[in-house]
Amino acid sequence: MIQNVQILPRNEAYWQDNEWKKLLSTAIRDPNELLRLLELDIAELPYQLDKDQSFKTLVPLSFVERMQKTDPSDPLLLQVLPLSEESIRVSGYSNDPLGESTALAQTGMAGLLHKYQSRVLFMLATHCAVNCRYCFRREFPYQENRASKQDWHQLATYLKKNPQINEVIISGGDPLAVNDAYLVEFVAFIEQIPQIIRLRIHTRLPVVIPQRVTSKLLSLTKSRLQMVMVMHVNHPNEIDDKFTSAMHKLAQAGFTLLNQSTLLKGINDCPKILSELSEVLFSAKVTPYYLHMLDRVNGAAHFAVSNKDANVIYKQLQANLAGFLVPKLVQEKSGEPNKTLVDLTI
Repeated sequence: MIQNVQILPRNEAYWQDNEWKKLLSTAIRDPNELLRLLELDIAELPYQLDKDQSFKTLVPLSFVERMQKTDPSDPLLLQVLPLSEESIRVSGYSNDPLGESTALAQTGMAGLLHKYQSRVLFMLATHCAVNCRYCFRREFPYQENRASKQDWHQLATYLKKNPQINEVIISGGDPLAVNDAYLVEFVAFIEQIPQIIRLRIHTRLPVVIPQRVTSKLLSLTKSRLQMVMVMHVNHPNEIDDKFTSAMHKLAQAGFTLLNQSTLLKGINDCPKILSELSEVLFSAKVTPYYLHMLDRVNGAAHFAVSNKDANVIYKQLQANLAGFLVPKLVQEKSGEPNKTLVDLTI
């Protein structure tokens, strides 16, 4: 006989803290469905879709809602839509443009990169909320580099053997794709290592799903660690009221908020667009930090902007904006001990 069991109702805070998971679970995974939602006829597009799609389509509806219907050149759409150009192999491009396989081998630990002297990067997650077509890790072998909770002690050992390290950067994938309990536990673990003073989170999830900014995420600032969150926003159209509200909550909680963008042909390779991006980011309490040249990963060559064109754009950006709104124009080079500033004399 089944006895009556009292089921306690979940409160509003529970639903608010878990809404992002539902939004992630309903993300679009079919480019044809994405086009249908935007009222675009595939037969009338000025480009062709990639039929192979070794790098799958993934885009949350909350990001799709910011795209302009009937516009095949929408800058948000072009960041996530797989095009036939992705199958073209271009000289100088590779599956591992930053030499991360070598860096991983040097640490001897799954998901741990130590490219820069005072900081390490740890891949806390192996998946994202959105698959950006220009991603330098689009060909990364995540299954071979999946770090689990059992690996954390190995991470701690590595940090203690390298006392010059004072910052842990969590990346992936997207580190905010893990649940809050896992994230809180990881922060508590890192907090126990005295030499670490700062935790940096690189993420695009609050951009595409602002509801990811939950009460538990905000509570991370109670840690003794300095908390830095670096957003990945490329175009002002990505910023809406929900994103701005989420950033205000993070800033009020005590996060230092930065942004890094990638300079992308046909999307933001324009001083006016980049100037507007810096202004709206700063209004949302996010400081423009880096403007990256494209990492030369296979499948992304059609996004490349030449150094010559980048210099013209950047000089105009400097003329348009106050100095604190101008991100550094940089390129990451395999084996270098730091990001390389792009030479503006070219």
